[in-house]
Amino acid sequence: MGFRSKFNHGSSGFHRSPPYLYPSVCILAFLSLATVVVLKVSDFAYQTKTVAGHNLKPTPWHLFEPKIIDEGTSYSRATKILQCQYFQCRTNPYPIPPQLDPSKLTLCPEFFRWIHHDLKPWSRSRISHDHLMEAKDYAAFRVIIVGGRLFVDLYYACVQSRMMFTVWGFLQLLKRYPGMVPDVDLMFDCMDKPAINKTKHSSRPLPLFRYCTTTQHFDIPFPDWSFWGWPEVNIGPWDTEFRDIKRGSRSKRWSDKWPYAYWKGNPDVASPLRAELLQCNDTKQWRAQILRQDWGEEARAGYMQSKLSNQCNHRYKIYAEGYAWSVSLKYIVSCGSLTLLITPQYEDFFTRGLFPKKNYWPVPPFDLCRNIKNAVEWGNSHPSEAEAMGQAGQHFMDTLNMDRVYDYIYHLVTEYAKLLDFKPLVPPSAQEVCAESLLCFAEPKLRQFLEQSATSLSPSPPCVLPENDGKILNRWRKLKDTVIKDVMRQN
Repeated sequence: MGFRSKFNHGSSGFHRSPPYLYPSVCILAFLSLATVVVLKVSDFAYQTKTVAGHNLKPTPWHLFEPKIIDEGTSYSRATKILQCQYFQCRTNPYPIPPQLDPSKLTLCPEFFRWIHHDLKPWSRSRISHDHLMEAKDYAAFRVIIVGGRLFVDLYYACVQSRMMFTVWGFLQLLKRYPGMVPDVDLMFDCMDKPAINKTKHSSRPLPLFRYCTTTQHFDIPFPDWSFWGWPEVNIGPWDTEFRDIKRGSRSKRWSDKWPYAYWKGNPDVASPLRAELLQCNDTKQWRAQILRQDWGEEARAGYMQSKLSNQCNHRYKIYAEGYAWSVSLKYIVSCGSLTLLITPQYEDFFTRGLFPKKNYWPVPPFDLCRNIKNAVEWGNSHPSEAEAMGQAGQHFMDTLNMDRVYDYIYHLVTEYAKLLDFKPLVPPSAQEVCAESLLCFAEPKLRQFLEQSATSLSPSPPCVLPENDGKILNRWRKLKDTVIKDVMRQN
């Protein structure tokens, strides 16, 4: 007993740890680790560039107000970026080309021949990897297709949702023609004005894709984003919009349509032409009705006054370029009214298939109001001819359905790929994009438009590309110039 007392007394100076100390240390360590992980994840996410525009600055050659992406807290933003960017695309084997029905093989429209013309600057020199990387200075993003999978390397943001819808177009091409699209590596700029001037770059043309070009530029025209939809102004996918516009155009007979020229658009785009056009708003003096489109007001009113199918009630519709070319041309020509096309400086991929006095009436840009009046008065005194031109324009747009748009992209990408003198490889900075990852990033309204424009496996092969024949294009140009000059002499 004495021993026990002594023992107990001797141990009274030994302090035992509280029973809750070890669990507390573990919890504290776990929370510290979790905090570090969250901070690292957040930091990583804030460095990850996405097709939705995360962590991308506007293009320096065309500044615009950056898009505000509201995704709640920093953690929720980081979580979404990681989820969409890294956990959506499954690794799939190389797609097997489908068995397509050769009996459905058709010839491509004649304007597809311009693909050869657009790629001619590199037909002899070909395109090296160094050559491609020089074009990076003018690009917003890079597209790489390897083994039927799509990768993008992002450099700058694009205005609104242009990048997302353009990349979606590439994804739909791969879905439509699986296993048929060659490996390719290209640079793309999604802003308006061409950049590769023929004078400045005459000794070494740079390959750069964009939505339009001019005769003074090497830029390669590619179908614009609005063919898959333009949600910011409530314009749906092309096939849907054309069908609605055509139906709306038939609500009135030609003789019952207003005998004036009509234009409705945004003049506040640094366009002297559109500013001058506003002065022509007088149906008595100039036979024209010119309306300003306020897209902010339209959005607040639910786009009730901007529905394209309700804007086909005039015999004549005016096309006027904006800051550069305008996506509005395809909707204007689709109305079946006679398009009064003010001499354009820019051209997209399909406008080179339109012919004066067949699909439209050319209007010189000088003395604008008087020339519009003269065109209207000519049409009103030649109603059958004016109506026939309007219908021919609508028929042209009817043949330019999404089947043909995909065929154009297919042939453009295929012919371009033949010019590469290197094997396309995925750079470390590129990210794979698939339909699932892109839709994951899309806001609800954008997702709705994207899903509406989704394509399916083509039942038939791509149309047959016309042969490379520069003489045919030269004859086309000369004949077109002759007709335009004849019209101008009449004015």
